[in-house]
Amino acid sequence: MRTFQAKAKTWLTCGVGVLAVCLGWAAQAQSGVTDSEIRIGQFAAQTGPAAELGKRLQVGIQAHFSAVNAAGGIGGRQLKLVSRDDGYEPDKAAAAVKALIEEDKVFALIGSVGTPTTLAALPAINTAGIPLIGPFTGAQALREPFNRNLFHIRASYFDETERIVQHLTTLGVKRIGVFYQNDSYGKAGLEGVIRALTKRQLQPVVSTTVERNSVDVTAALAEILKFNPRR
Repeated sequence: MRTFQAKAKTWLTCGVGVLAVCLGWAAQAQSGVTDSEIRIGQFAAQTGPAAELGKRLQVGIQAHFSAVNAAGGIGGRQLKLVSRDDGYEPDKAAAAVKALIEEDKVFALIGSVGTPTTLAALPAINTAGIPLIGPFTGAQALREPFNRNLFHIRASYFDETERIVQHLTTLGVKRIGVFYQNDSYGKAGLEGVIRALTKRQLQPVVSTTVERNSVDVTAALAEILKFNPRR
């Protein structure tokens, strides 16, 4: 837990640091910026099976914003977070980010959660030319081609899975199975694992899926165990 908290603190510090740089753009009275306030939007799950991801990020962002505000804010302006629930569903994410931009008039976005949701929100983000800082996803589809509106502050899934496979194979583990979410998020992770295994002349002994926002993993687990991975 302490490790997670330390990483979360680093993530938030980096994210707000990038936000401070972006606020240099606000000198020309842009949307979401007044003499006293800067409105920042977040679209993330607040309900459903993935709700804790969005809620904990919201709590962390609010805590850091409170600390910044207590110290005088940024340029004398107080940071205000406006969050909208997307339930970790792409169509809801697209609607949420559209509302944040058009109705809530936010200056920037921070702390979105998920690959499919962020991908679905991307058209509205690009149209508005609004910065999204620290999306909680490492998907390559959000990194290539380069997008000037996205500010990544975490490793890509390709980098993460490479390190995981590197560590396992260093320990002599070569029977590696993959359990992934059946959407763009999970498939990005699957591709990363396959790339890392192929580099070492290996392949997954089994791969199974779970549907997004589902906790029904019984059949998938049973299928994995048939192939006796981790040996």
